[in-house]
Amino acid sequence: MRRAGMVHHDVTGLYGYVRGYISTDVADARASLQPLMLRYAFDAIERDGVLRFRMRDGEGAVDVNPDRFALGGEIDGTLEQTREAEAEIAGRVRLGFVRADANFENAIEKAVRPDEATHSVSTSHLPISLTSAEGRQVTERWLAEAATARDMIRMALPPSQIGIGAGDIVSLPADGDEGGGRFRVDRIEHGAAQLIEAVRIDPEVYHPSDIADELARVEAFVAPAPVFPLFMDLPLITGEEVPHAPYLAATAKSWPGDVAAYRSLTDENFALSDVLSARSIVGVTQNDLPRARAGLPDQGAALQVKLSFGALFSVTETAFLSGGNLAAIGNGSSDQWEVFQFRDADLVSADTFALSQRLRGQLGSDALMPDVWPAGSWFVLLNGVPDQINMAANLRRIEQNFRIGPAIRPNDDPSYVAQSHVFDGNGLRPYAPVHFRVEGTADRTFSWIRRTRLDGDDWTLADVPLNEETESYRVQVIASGELVREATVSDAVWSYSAAMRVADGISGLYSVEVAQLSARFGAGLAAHIVVAS
Repeated sequence: MRRAGMVHHDVTGLYGYVRGYISTDVADARASLQPLMLRYAFDAIERDGVLRFRMRDGEGAVDVNPDRFALGGEIDGTLEQTREAEAEIAGRVRLGFVRADANFENAIEKAVRPDEATHSVSTSHLPISLTSAEGRQVTERWLAEAATARDMIRMALPPSQIGIGAGDIVSLPADGDEGGGRFRVDRIEHGAAQLIEAVRIDPEVYHPSDIADELARVEAFVAPAPVFPLFMDLPLITGEEVPHAPYLAATAKSWPGDVAAYRSLTDENFALSDVLSARSIVGVTQNDLPRARAGLPDQGAALQVKLSFGALFSVTETAFLSGGNLAAIGNGSSDQWEVFQFRDADLVSADTFALSQRLRGQLGSDALMPDVWPAGSWFVLLNGVPDQINMAANLRRIEQNFRIGPAIRPNDDPSYVAQSHVFDGNGLRPYAPVHFRVEGTADRTFSWIRRTRLDGDDWTLADVPLNEETESYRVQVIASGELVREATVSDAVWSYSAAMRVADGISGLYSVEVAQLSARFGAGLAAHIVVAS
């Protein structure tokens, strides 16, 4: 016995039919064919090696006389009728599609049976364009078609009616309790007789209802505006970051959605480096921020920041001391950023916040703190949105060209901003030593205490981790603006004798600077002290 084939009105069944009965070339096109079959209600039928398309409108039905049913076998000259349980059919149909008018946004239409409370929901998506009225017509047809197809029949026909095949429509007369009507043949088994399985159809279902379409809503075209990028070569914040990779914050007057960053070592052949999906909270300071001592709360005048987007909020004392409200202030260059925290943020005017109770020079950035950050400095909230860009370690200290702009545009579009940067990889940079002291009058001894850039908050340790291959420091003596002596030491102490000062020609004031050395970074930030000869 050979199973001839099956035609279904669902995607899964259609896929099985197409895969089994048409050529490979046609099978490769099923992704585009299936939505059309579902949308326009037609079937694909293979006959004698030819793929035929037939509408499901019930036209050309073949009349079947019950007196000509075959005798013997599973069905002995009778008609077997079944009806699918009502709970098995969908009472709601939801269809997703692309609006064929307006702005071609995604849309959903649905149809509901009157007693929909007892039925499940069937959801489908067609990757084709429809109007709202067309989408509603499709959902109503699917719902009615599913209800009609609950009725199924099985019958046996003699070999003389072998011309009836899968996908054909047969018509049966009404006979007493047995309801007649039109049925679509879904499956045939050939043997001594043809065993046919079919489902009921109603031609009226395929006449679209008259639905008034809603007016198209067309939004005015808004050209993508340039974005404003800020690169920040910052120290490690949590220790989980890539040490050598800088951060990129971006904002715009009208946010274009995804923002793309392209990179090249030359001014051509740009390749995509990163895509930013979130807008950073960026602002401009409205007043000066003087230097303040690191490690102690800065209770000076509030720093006013005008934001281009977003808002700032106060945090509790516990959250503040646990690292909350971390931000950066800088001049816009990639490596001149002081990291600080603020506890209180008060809205003082439109988009302008007053930041008070600050902790300055966080994460070793105290050595970068100028005497004053002038009004007009850049502010970036480090709330996890500015993210590190993808950068290989071998690109440190190599000039790189960037183009940053709306991801929906090519990188040579006028909306892209071009910048060039060289990044040191400041996550690798050692902190400046602290508690820098000098003792003695003739022969002088300078001492200091090193800090660590990672895992330095564990107070149970006798000393903070070194986080470098070896402990070493560069000591420089500067007099009258010139370097007169340089030494490398392995301990946090250095002696500068009177004879050495005479040999260096020291007279009057001079300064001594000390910086911890890193095998990967070189000299870190320096601490300095001014001494009189």
